[in-house]
Amino acid sequence: MNVKFHKYQGAGNDFILLNNRYNSYTALTEKQIKFLCDRHLGIGADGLMLLEDLKGHDFKMVYYNSDGRQSTMCGNGGRCIVRFAQDLKIISDATNFLAIDGPHAAKILENGIVSLKMIDVKHEFMEGSDFVLNTGSPHYVTFTDAVSELDIIEEAQAIRYSEPYRDHGINVNFVKIAGERSIEMRTYERGVEDETLSCGTGVVAASLAFALNKNLETGRVKVTTKGGNLHVDFVRKGNEFSEIWLNGPAVKVFEGSIEI
Repeated sequence: MNVKFHKYQGAGNDFILLNNRYNSYTALTEKQIKFLCDRHLGIGADGLMLLEDLKGHDFKMVYYNSDGRQSTMCGNGGRCIVRFAQDLKIISDATNFLAIDGPHAAKILENGIVSLKMIDVKHEFMEGSDFVLNTGSPHYVTFTDAVSELDIIEEAQAIRYSEPYRDHGINVNFVKIAGERSIEMRTYERGVEDETLSCGTGVVAASLAFALNKNLETGRVKVTTKGGNLHVDFVRKGNEFSEIWLNGPAVKVFEGSIEI
């Protein structure tokens, strides 16, 4: 099979995008997707997405982690597939599409920033002083001043493979408070089983945990990741968040074809 692919990245979180509106890639196997995402043998990416037709929406997003398995929502992936849809001329500067966690609105601003509306979030669970939230994907958030120095693989895997999370996995975020409304963070992603340069749903989870920690009711949190800067807007009432928008760059890197 010849696969025509497009490579995009959002704040260093990189993805393979496939136009599946004609069902060209529906039969891709877990093994093939894992190969395509392999950074040594394939194209290399944190994940792979199919863009598909869906009545009532501009398109459907189907997301796979780099281990080849279909996964939950990916925020930076969602922003990248919006840019992909614009490049395919499916949309102009605004869209409504369907992902695994439900419908999402998005808009592409004049400065190239892609703004993606996320699902509403209700915070219900803590692990001691750490936060556990589902922002479309499950996230564990812990605050530390030693973000840049920590051995993220060892620290994160101790949480990700602990008894409560071993079977289904959880993404682990280490967050440093950098200012009144700004944080720095690093993320270990399940399915990738490694650190990624950025994680959209993790950025949202960390921002909401920060809002809970600092008792912020609304506004914007600026987030610095290893791959770039993003910001999250939200409205909070108690432990419930709505009008959550993830904002940041989404850039086409290259396109090509590969035989599998």
